[in-house]
Amino acid sequence: MPRPKKPASPFRYFNSSPEVIRLVVMMYVRFPLSLRNVEDLLFERGIDICHETVRHWWNRFGPMFAADIRRQRVSRMRGFHHWKWHLDGRCQSKCTSW
Repeated sequence: MPRPKKPASPFRYFNSSPEVIRLVVMMYVRFPLSLRNVEDLLFERGIDICHETVRHWWNRFGPMFAADIRRQRVSRMRGFHHWKWHLDGRCQSKCTSW
């Protein structure tokens, strides 16, 4: 029987670890930083990359990370399927008197 193929990692062609790439993209997206500010902050942490690398990673991995965040948010909200909107009596009486 042939072995099932693992899905190819989107990080396979990059020399940096996926954790560093995720950190860089999330720093750029989450905080109001420029590409060069992210480059400077990472240089202080010992990670030497160019601001163009930050831009490239953001363009390439940003949509993937956003989809992951949306997927996690939806899966968390599925646990609250028993929630219902309730109107209090005051709103109902105002709405019916019009």
